[in-house]
Amino acid sequence: MSRVSRFQLLGILWLFAWMVGTEADSPKYKDPKQPVGVRIKDLLSRMTLEEKIGQIAQLDRLSATPEIMRTYSIGSVLSGGGSAPLPDASAKDWIDMINGFQKGSMSSRLGIPMIYGIDAVHGHNNVYNATIFPHNVGLGATRDPDLVKRIGAATALEARATGIPYVFAPCIAVCRDPRWGRCYESYSEDPKVVREMTEIIPGLQGDMPSNSRKGVPYVIPKNKVAACAKHFVGDGGTTKGINENNTVIDRHGLLSIHMPAYDDSVIKGVSTVMVSYSSWNGEKMHANRELVMGFLKGTLKFKGFVISDWQGIDKITSNPHANYTYSVQAGILAGIDMVMVPYNHTEFIDDLTLLVKKNVIPMDRIDDAVGRILLVKFNLGLFENPMADLSFVNELGNQAHRDLAREAVRKSLVLLKNGKNGTQPLLPLPKKASRILVAGTHADNLGYQCGGWTINWQGFSGNNDTRGTTILAAISATVDPKTDVVFQEDPTKQFVEESNFSYALVVVGEPPYAETAGDSSDLTMKFPGPSIISNVCGGSVKCVVVVISGRPIVLEPYVNSIDALVAAWLPGSEGQGVADVLFGDFGFSGKLPRTWFKSVDQLPMNLGDAHYDPLFPFDYGLKTEALNGSVARSTSDGADRRPCAFALLISLAVYFWLSKV
Repeated sequence: MSRVSRFQLLGILWLFAWMVGTEADSPKYKDPKQPVGVRIKDLLSRMTLEEKIGQIAQLDRLSATPEIMRTYSIGSVLSGGGSAPLPDASAKDWIDMINGFQKGSMSSRLGIPMIYGIDAVHGHNNVYNATIFPHNVGLGATRDPDLVKRIGAATALEARATGIPYVFAPCIAVCRDPRWGRCYESYSEDPKVVREMTEIIPGLQGDMPSNSRKGVPYVIPKNKVAACAKHFVGDGGTTKGINENNTVIDRHGLLSIHMPAYDDSVIKGVSTVMVSYSSWNGEKMHANRELVMGFLKGTLKFKGFVISDWQGIDKITSNPHANYTYSVQAGILAGIDMVMVPYNHTEFIDDLTLLVKKNVIPMDRIDDAVGRILLVKFNLGLFENPMADLSFVNELGNQAHRDLAREAVRKSLVLLKNGKNGTQPLLPLPKKASRILVAGTHADNLGYQCGGWTINWQGFSGNNDTRGTTILAAISATVDPKTDVVFQEDPTKQFVEESNFSYALVVVGEPPYAETAGDSSDLTMKFPGPSIISNVCGGSVKCVVVVISGRPIVLEPYVNSIDALVAAWLPGSEGQGVADVLFGDFGFSGKLPRTWFKSVDQLPMNLGDAHYDPLFPFDYGLKTEALNGSVARSTSDGADRRPCAFALLISLAVYFWLSKV
């Protein structure tokens, strides 16, 4: 063999050996062909303690920068209520912001992508022009799990439109006292109804593969998002409905009322669970190792990650942040895997690092937390496709989603009264009338009908902060074009009696609120709601009262003077759904998801209680039939109007006919 050929052979052998060695040393966590368990184990073996602890931290977007993401290997960023990149931000604005953070994460030593989370509790509610669906209390009134699943799918698409793969929803609290400021986030007082509505989870995440194991999160398609069941557990049962308060109940009561929906959520493969601010019999849930580590992760075999609420571990001490090192220790040992810091990440990272180095928190607890976080990230495909793109931007607030929201509004309306003292039913209303009155604080206020957690944390007032259809606009679009629609928010009795109205509609209720700001001991409607009812409904003009609220509110002594009474809950952006049912295009079908009390002195009062004496009982709801020949003809102001299929067919026929002439 010649010298040249020997050198060539040696070169080939060396190249082959180098390629084999390179392949063997190639990180398995970057190889999508490897099983997820292998990828997680490989990545954990390469991570430093500091990188692991960084993954456990979740920062608010206001505290995060690409440099912080890179330096600390931060695991997640979120938008708190109302936290947007710009006023009226577009889908592209959101994507650009999120990708900026992601570029920082991908430039870190190991290139672990971050996961961006947001509250999307009734649609993609922080985002301008998103479809705002009815709040959960209204969806509970529909008794329609398939509808809720479709809403989950639409919400996932709108979140993906802005580059967000993770939503803090659904809230599966069982609200047992309407004085609670978050009661509208609960589907029902009945745990059976709440369990049925966990069908939103496969809507958000996609259907669970048939071969999935119980409790193990599964691979989520690009048009879906990771969901979060919250708030674990008992948040809807606090004393007097006080937010973040103590739930006093025995173990059997906790497991039979507040826990069943978590069992269903875990069975359905929910990716994450958020811990409640509240306590159970005096012990803070954020520090409750028995229930988080023991019951959720042990008994229910939940394999996704557990996340704290906003500054949740700070509140483990009675004075928040009084002993932060202890709070970090108690929260992590209880089983919390990701901590919503959301501001001072260095304090959290320093304290947790010290606790691990002193063996107060064992390393296997850290590895367990990080492994669970990585599992969800791998399932979302973030390692292969970390950057958001513009694939779904047209899904934000599109007409199909608004039509779905309109359907949800129709099905959520509960007819409580129809006809005074056994007289002829007033509903459905005739579209042809000479002159009608629309009154009330909530008739022409998009913010009021959407409620809290809409654009801003506490919601908004007026019609300018997002797009949609007010109830007044819906009524005007539904009645006969010749009908004179008169709107006065707070008319006098004299005006009502002297104006020759065919009938009147009064739309009143609660102002927007969220969390503790919504706690109420008296549950009264917004001023001047009661006087508007008295002025409009106390005379000769027949009146319909539509109540916009997140829960039952005081209706006595007004009910006797009202001809027809409708609970519309917080219907969201598509007010046309209210008009659809009022005027008979569709019938009333909703049932009360909550007991409607006579007096707040009766509270708490739920179905089955010994002292059960409601104004309207749980499951109550009068029915009406759709009028024959009715046609719902308007679309939302919040979306482009498109020609209908019939119009297109006519146009094509004319085109082809002219072509032959």
